[in-house]
Amino acid sequence: MTLTISSAIRYIGVDDNDLDLFESQYLVPEGMSYNSYVILDDRIAVLDTSDARTADAWMRNLEEALQGRQPDYLVVHHMEPDHSACAAALLEKYPKLTLVASSIALKMLPQFFPGVQLEGRTRTVNEGDTLPLGAHTLRFFAAAMVHWPEVMMSFEETEKVLFSADAFGKFGALEQTGGFWCTPDYDWACEARRYYFNIVGKYGAQVQRVLAKLAPLGVQTICPLHGPMLRDTLAEVFQLYQTWSSYGVETPGVFVAYASIHGGTAEAAEKFAEMLREKGCPKVATSDLTRDDLAEAIEDAFRYGTLVVAASSYDAGLFPPMYDFLWHLQIKGWQKRRAAVIENGSWAPTAGRVMTEMLSAMKDVQIVGEKVTIRSRMQPSDLPALEALADAVLAQ
Repeated sequence: MTLTISSAIRYIGVDDNDLDLFESQYLVPEGMSYNSYVILDDRIAVLDTSDARTADAWMRNLEEALQGRQPDYLVVHHMEPDHSACAAALLEKYPKLTLVASSIALKMLPQFFPGVQLEGRTRTVNEGDTLPLGAHTLRFFAAAMVHWPEVMMSFEETEKVLFSADAFGKFGALEQTGGFWCTPDYDWACEARRYYFNIVGKYGAQVQRVLAKLAPLGVQTICPLHGPMLRDTLAEVFQLYQTWSSYGVETPGVFVAYASIHGGTAEAAEKFAEMLREKGCPKVATSDLTRDDLAEAIEDAFRYGTLVVAASSYDAGLFPPMYDFLWHLQIKGWQKRRAAVIENGSWAPTAGRVMTEMLSAMKDVQIVGEKVTIRSRMQPSDLPALEALADAVLAQ
């Protein structure tokens, strides 16, 4: 289906309700949207395409919006295949079409479409360049590493619409998760947060630079490549992106993440979380890293100001689910946080050492309190040490 954004701008994206893993790693139980848009003016610009999985449906949406007219431009904001898979087919279908993209994107395009004929059919755009369409004009802004190096955003100057590439996106198919527009009662932040930190989280500095470019534009609508279009909630959305990209604390509280082999570590971690609640911690979230979605655990580690890790020793090192979690935090740029450590070991405990080393290698991470060591199962004699660690965690 197509959707009218304004008299000249149409949504022509497609929901993918059958996708199980986005980027072959992120669970998407509510599917995914591949957003695309068209501006109908004296000249027509198609803004991005879709994933190959939904190519036929996307092409039908485009043809419905065009109503027999021929498009003049295909603007490729981002070369990732879930947005550009139909580019070569569109060039073939419309011989007079010009492909508009950054120089890096144009270098990438033959890698995805070997043999595609581009000579005389491309237009390179750089920072500040414009594409006049008639009553509407697109102005381009480089958004390198948000989250690929070739990414551009474009701003339609007449209606003040930002086409933001992957920025401001979220997981979930639109018709399953509240519709095409983000309203004040739409729970945008939850899956937008999981999306941001797992996909863009490493590139906070680059996001900050883009936010600075956008601030003076007076954006009135955001059209991302995933998730609903944003209009009524822009202030909240920009504030969240400012917090996320500066690695600020969104929600005061503590996140307790644990990896337990036979249940002893889990028991100690849940007891510790209970202690925090009893001591007045405003919010305590927990995650069983052996069973819960890793991407959600990454999200919560960035959301809260303090992380407590509890894990079993394993092969003279660290139980792999915890190692995997901490490794993901490291590659996603987790920083500016406080952390505390609980280890378990039936003999020669080693988990605490490894967790401390991994946490200490991350930027601006402060280890608080004394490491607590559990021997197989939590004993009454362990409670004073856990209480002391809880007090250290809550001390400011």
